[in-house]
Amino acid sequence: MADVNGRTTKPVKPTGRTASREVRRQQLIEATIESIAKHGITGTTMTTVTGFAGLSLGIVNFHFQNKQNLYEETLRHLADEHRDQWLKSVQKAELTPVAKLLAIVDANFHPRICNRKNLSVWYSFFGEAPYRHVYRKIMDEIDAERLNSMRELFERIIEDGQYDDIDAADVANTMEALYDGYSINILIYPEKFSGADAKIRIRDFLANTFPRHFDPPSGKACGT
Repeated sequence: MADVNGRTTKPVKPTGRTASREVRRQQLIEATIESIAKHGITGTTMTTVTGFAGLSLGIVNFHFQNKQNLYEETLRHLADEHRDQWLKSVQKAELTPVAKLLAIVDANFHPRICNRKNLSVWYSFFGEAPYRHVYRKIMDEIDAERLNSMRELFERIIEDGQYDDIDAADVANTMEALYDGYSINILIYPEKFSGADAKIRIRDFLANTFPRHFDPPSGKACGT
């Protein structure tokens, strides 16, 4: 088999008969990610999932009952993985607001989170009308948590730097839009755009918006 990047892939490695319930569930979720990345949501079936997982159809039904539950748990897995990536940095009390915001940026474009396979799954859910409500149900709370965290950090920076003409909520919303826009570019134009490019451009935006707190990307003058 070949993945969305054209590389040869192997089915998710099966485990022994005594594998725990959690191991089996994770195995099936990973296989679902592989299948959606390769075939899209409409082309993914229980058969394609079990093919990647190396398991029987009965195992899928036992653990998830139906495809809808399997899809929801797959999206929840990706959402939780994404949340854990940025939250662990923000919770470090010793970091400054600037460092925490840059940690959130880095987490959004971390290779484990922001890769073509995961992005293909994210946007498959977002793009398929029958499954868009699943995306919204799972992501609304998590997105709101990240948005509020950024807003609070921007409020502290605005107060510290006396940026009286800047609204923290507006900047936080702009950051969310940048995350989404750059992620789409990474998915659609992988030969022209990368996570590293996205981080540089977002740092440039932050340096222009808060010049007394954020340095422009290395080798790039603020405003150029």
